[in-house]
Amino acid sequence: MKKFLQNKKLLSAFIIVVVVLAVLGGSVSLRNRRNTPLLIQSLGNDIVALGTRIVDVPVSLVSGGLNSAHDILNTQEENNHLKREITDLGQTKARNSALEKENRQLKAALKLKDTLSGYTMVNASVISRSPDTWSDLLVINKGSSAGIKKNMAVMCDGGVIGRIVEANAASSKVELLTTTDESANRFSVQADAANGKTVHGIITVTSNNYLAFTQVVDGRKLKAGTRVYTSGMGGNSPKGLLIGTVTTTTRDSFGLSDQIRIKPAGDISDPSVVTVIERQVAN
Repeated sequence: MKKFLQNKKLLSAFIIVVVVLAVLGGSVSLRNRRNTPLLIQSLGNDIVALGTRIVDVPVSLVSGGLNSAHDILNTQEENNHLKREITDLGQTKARNSALEKENRQLKAALKLKDTLSGYTMVNASVISRSPDTWSDLLVINKGSSAGIKKNMAVMCDGGVIGRIVEANAASSKVELLTTTDESANRFSVQADAANGKTVHGIITVTSNNYLAFTQVVDGRKLKAGTRVYTSGMGGNSPKGLLIGTVTTTTRDSFGLSDQIRIKPAGDISDPSVVTVIERQVAN
């Protein structure tokens, strides 16, 4: 103990530690008993807060400037994108305008020629069908006053069933595909063969009352299920009206050409509402 007291440095350090601890303890005890901090502590806090504000101001300015610059760059990029969109929109409108003009010119040029596929339709109801001519004729309730003319094609349920043979003012007679009249005006038809070629012929009725695609060369290239359409070559019916589908292929009684049996697409047995097809011919 004597050596410790004789060592002034250790003694001084010990005294300082004791004083600091006493001051700290007193400060804590005093702070707990006071409603407001000590003047020195309050002054220190204010100085620290003021220093923090002084430092925050330039930092906020720099940070805000960086954010503003970033927003400006984003706005500029968005403006450039919108400008490109506007330019593309203008080009699209100009291109569409040119295409519309070209389309009008092409339509005007096409009007100089007759069309094989264009047509208009008139709906009518079946009002009469005689038992003795059941497979030959029927009568509908539309006539020349509705624009119906002789030789117009007549359809029912999506397939051709015949053509107009007589047009009165308020009624018309329809000659069916199944008519056995040898003088009947038959439809010119066509079908796409398996080799990609188009096969032409006419629709007739065989001796056993089957609908047939006749006057065909090498009709064996037509497979079962092949669709048969009007060819538009007859001059009265438009091209592309469905007649029926191929079922079987045989040679005729003379062995000169193929005879192709057709299943009609339209309802020939009991039609009630029909559609008369008027081929459009441009002037």
